[in-house]
Amino acid sequence: MAVAATLAGHGGSVSASYEDSTATRELTWVKWTLIAISLAFFGFFLLLPLFAIFAEALRKGWDVYFAALLEPDALSAIKLTLIAAAIAVPINLVFGLTAAWSIAKFQFRGKQFLITLIDLPFSVSPVVAGLIYVLIFGAQGWVGPWLIDHDIKILFAVPGIVLATTFVTFPFIARELIPLMEAQGKDEEEASVVLGASGLQTFWYVTLPNIKWGLIYGVILCNARAMGEFGAVSVVSGHIRGETNTMPLHVEILYNEYQFAAAFVMASLLALLALVTLAVKTFVEWQALKSNS
Repeated sequence: MAVAATLAGHGGSVSASYEDSTATRELTWVKWTLIAISLAFFGFFLLLPLFAIFAEALRKGWDVYFAALLEPDALSAIKLTLIAAAIAVPINLVFGLTAAWSIAKFQFRGKQFLITLIDLPFSVSPVVAGLIYVLIFGAQGWVGPWLIDHDIKILFAVPGIVLATTFVTFPFIARELIPLMEAQGKDEEEASVVLGASGLQTFWYVTLPNIKWGLIYGVILCNARAMGEFGAVSVVSGHIRGETNTMPLHVEILYNEYQFAAAFVMASLLALLALVTLAVKTFVEWQALKSNS
């Protein structure tokens, strides 16, 4: 009996060991297959186009590269892109903070409706967003005649580009902060108020330190989208060369005019800005994990 039990025990352990090794082999096979598929997609759809952009941009040498970057229309496009981002991102920063704070920390009627409105730019095509501004500020729009009478230019000028950029980018910061602030709760803020702190002091010394990494992360994403926006800006810009063309619009114009080298040069600059943004994003995530651990 003891021998049988021993053999049975060994048989059970051998069987369990065999099943474990079989499961491990299967999981390993599945794991490496998924990794290979992911790397293949990553290489074909991301790395290959990125490599092609820089290869084409530098194919005629550095002289042509810098000449295309320093061309007046290119400099104007770079300047306008940075201006639009520099205005839209702070606006969205203020909106994102206030919206996230009110949604996460307070209960009020219409809260779900406000969340829905925040998500609106995610569901509306950027081209449709641009057409909305044309409907409002165009010559035949709702306030277009009044703007013309007072010599105020919104469309086909910097204000229209900033408005369109702000519209398509304003969910990013709010959507990054809302779940973070809801997860943190409001116990620390309530304790701060009980101890005599004002609302501003509570926000500055309690709320902001707890959300700083999420806030920075949202700002990075918002800035990246602002610099790369094409659809809405294309509708409201008028494509005035040297005046209302952002970098993505300038790439389109150069490519349509068969100036392929210059188009790839500007595209490479956009790609480089995206890579820098990705590096900053990775650093922020690493710092956030480090601070949480």
